[in-house]
Amino acid sequence: MRAPASGLLLLISLAACQGLAPHEPSASPAGQAADLQARAKDAGEAHPGLAFAQGACGGCHAVEHPGLSPNPDAPPFAAIANREGLNAATLSSWLREAHNYPEEMDFALDSPQVDLIVEYMLSLQDEAYRPPIG
Repeated sequence: MRAPASGLLLLISLAACQGLAPHEPSASPAGQAADLQARAKDAGEAHPGLAFAQGACGGCHAVEHPGLSPNPDAPPFAAIANREGLNAATLSSWLREAHNYPEEMDFALDSPQVDLIVEYMLSLQDEAYRPPIG
């Protein structure tokens, strides 16, 4: 069976991208997350946590600012990130220990995934942030 031309073009494009930023991949999950972050930053791309957050959390939360959450009971990430007193330690602790996502969503986050989401969410902090009126 012959692959469609568009599929072949995609494979060639992906292979070409591999040569753009040579690096030694890390063996640990935390190191892999750090590798993704560094490569995205070097390439001027969106935060690597954005794509993960969209896939893992975007069904309920607005993960980009501005945005309204698909689930009205799930606050937008920007609203969470801009809560007074929120920092990496408090958000990380909450995601690891107190968040109800395992019961609500039937999935769990491993430590590197929590770190990635925390870093992304903190990138949404903005002194000029104002919650949406609604």
